[in-house]
Amino acid sequence: MQAYSDPSREDDPYALPDIEVFYMDVRDFVEAEPHSWADMATRDINASPFNNLTDCSSLEGWYWWACSPGCLPDGEPSGPFATEAEALEDARDGLDD
Repeated sequence: MQAYSDPSREDDPYALPDIEVFYMDVRDFVEAEPHSWADMATRDINASPFNNLTDCSSLEGWYWWACSPGCLPDGEPSGPFATEAEALEDARDGLDD
């Protein structure tokens, strides 16, 4: 889902969404492209003393990152969050209302 960091801009015909909110499950992490952020997160988990891929379940959830349409994300995603609404709220946190 694409959203606006400032919800008041949603009705502006010249404004573009600047947040992407998305869900990642264990399978997404297991099948991640080599050297992507998801692959690196999986490697970090598997390097732990548990050394068990099922430990990736702690990575499952909702994420967000700053990302304008047609552009690459501006850094690593934040998350995981339990719900899409929580991820969006975190993305918008700190804005001056």
